[in-house]
Amino acid sequence: MSIALAIVQFLVSEILSVPAFLIGIITAVGLAAMRKSVGQIADAAIKATLGFLLIGAGAGLVVNSLGPLGKMIEGALGAHGVVPTNEAIAGIAQQQYGSQVAWIMLAGFLISLLLARITPLHYVFLTGHHMLFMATPITIVMASSSMPTPVTIGLGSLLLGVLMVSLPALAHPFTRKVTGGEGIAIGHFGTSAYIAAAATGRLVDPHGKSQSTENIKVPEGLRFLRDSMVAKALSMVLMYVIIAIIFLARRGKQAAFQTFLKPATDTGNYIMSSVTQGLEFGIAVAVILFGVRTILGELIPAFQGIANKVVPGAIPALDCPIVFLRPECRPHRIYLLIHRGTSGINDPRDRARRHWGSP
Repeated sequence: MSIALAIVQFLVSEILSVPAFLIGIITAVGLAAMRKSVGQIADAAIKATLGFLLIGAGAGLVVNSLGPLGKMIEGALGAHGVVPTNEAIAGIAQQQYGSQVAWIMLAGFLISLLLARITPLHYVFLTGHHMLFMATPITIVMASSSMPTPVTIGLGSLLLGVLMVSLPALAHPFTRKVTGGEGIAIGHFGTSAYIAAAATGRLVDPHGKSQSTENIKVPEGLRFLRDSMVAKALSMVLMYVIIAIIFLARRGKQAAFQTFLKPATDTGNYIMSSVTQGLEFGIAVAVILFGVRTILGELIPAFQGIANKVVPGAIPALDCPIVFLRPECRPHRIYLLIHRGTSGINDPRDRARRHWGSP
């Protein structure tokens, strides 16, 4: 009996409670249900586990890069600074609530499939990173309210599952008009903003005669800002330098130079250290994003395979770049485009053009 208890305790405390291993197991179970080969299952499970570990590594880099900035903001402005970046916050949260997030993500997906099967809302939410991002704040809010873990997982999963079938349904009248068909829906947790934008558009221009933003000419020299990693890094560099200068002016060289782990030697070194910290934030976010893509590249195919068996004929709810694709694109090809063809493409219109040619 003691041996059996020790084995159970080992499985619970050393495997099922470790988020990286849990994600790998979930991926393996999903692919096993699809009757994939042992090699395919092992490959996907290991990659998903490594992806989660990459998120943790990126989170550590985020914390290190934002440490000096927090001191500068407090010293220069007398306020505590917050950087509202999904990837950064999700990565940091995984370190404390990772296992709960994983369980809510899995159970929420299963609940959404059940709701899609038994209700008129036949939408299957397949935007994996949004599942992860929404499961994270749900977990943080409930867990920080001192809710027991089973209650957090149970209520969080139910909330996530309801959102995953209801939001695509709410946005579908507008999605149908943009995409020109019934075959796809938007699976995105920014849906309330899209609905508000659609309602505003109808209000201010009921006949659709205003000029489209697609006609605005962007200088070729600014196209590099479409890369999210570059844009975030440059934004953080700009913020770091401005706050660093204010901090230096208000607190003096002695306090300012001591902000970094390796104290600055002079004003030039202080400014360039600020630039470096901003660039390191961009690197940290890139590491987290790579980890997320690695996980989702293995986990979402398993989820999609399960969904196809449980809810045949359902409408796939995908990320917002689907609105840039031609109406005649088939849903399964759109799925491949969104989830497997985006590693080096950052503008959704460029993604579409590479696969379907210019519109």
